[in-house]
Amino acid sequence: MASAFLDDRGVLSVSGEEARSFLQGLVTCNMDKVSPEAAGFGALLSPQGKILFDFLIVEEPEGFLIETGSDAVSALLKRLSMYRLRAKVTLEERPDLGVVALWDGATSEGLVFDDPRHAGLGRRAILPRLEAQAHNHDDYETHRILCGVPKGGLDFAYGEAFPHDADMDLIHGLDFKKGCYIGQEVVSRVEHRGTARKRIVPIALRGPAPAPGTEIRAGDIAIGTMGSATSAGRALAMIRLDKAEEALANATPLIAGGAIVELLPAHMVRA
Repeated sequence: MASAFLDDRGVLSVSGEEARSFLQGLVTCNMDKVSPEAAGFGALLSPQGKILFDFLIVEEPEGFLIETGSDAVSALLKRLSMYRLRAKVTLEERPDLGVVALWDGATSEGLVFDDPRHAGLGRRAILPRLEAQAHNHDDYETHRILCGVPKGGLDFAYGEAFPHDADMDLIHGLDFKKGCYIGQEVVSRVEHRGTARKRIVPIALRGPAPAPGTEIRAGDIAIGTMGSATSAGRALAMIRLDKAEEALANATPLIAGGAIVELLPAHMVRA
């Protein structure tokens, strides 16, 4: 059993009689499917369809809790407040709450729910911060990378990446039947075209792991950038798929910093 207090995650609440409909018109996931037992994974996009914030949303008795990066809580609350207008909702930062990741059968008190992005990730718990801090500090980052799940700020840049770039269509972050939300037209166009030019993919490294953002090159051509990496040579990277296919067809090695990059097939990702 493994658990980890995630000190880089924070929480805000959205409550009030119109909380569900308010969020439904803003975020990429379908709020009608979010309940205390079934969390949602989604994002708030720019009008141009780029990811500004991504988060997990779960229902509680008073409304909804949104779990996002701790350094983004205030900015997300401010952004949501811009859209509140006359909606009957209350937005509040919740520094009293902490977030714990649970996997390999670990349990916790608090509001516990399955991580909707990937079955292998396990569960999440939101509970009083002091209680959350008492949990283990197991290596959740390695676990996340082995599951192939991207992390904003490391594997993609907020304000620059589209949802398909960050695999949100593959990890249950987009609902194509829910109706309109901010940036929805751009997301729908990419989906209907059926081709994402770049994706975050799992890779193996032979050599020291380069820093996130390091260019991955095939000869003189830049085909992607490094994301987060484990100490054992597994990592995630944003790759231009067409350029990578061309390089592989020509037997051109992929290099990042001083490491050789090998693209891994989907079955190498932890289920």
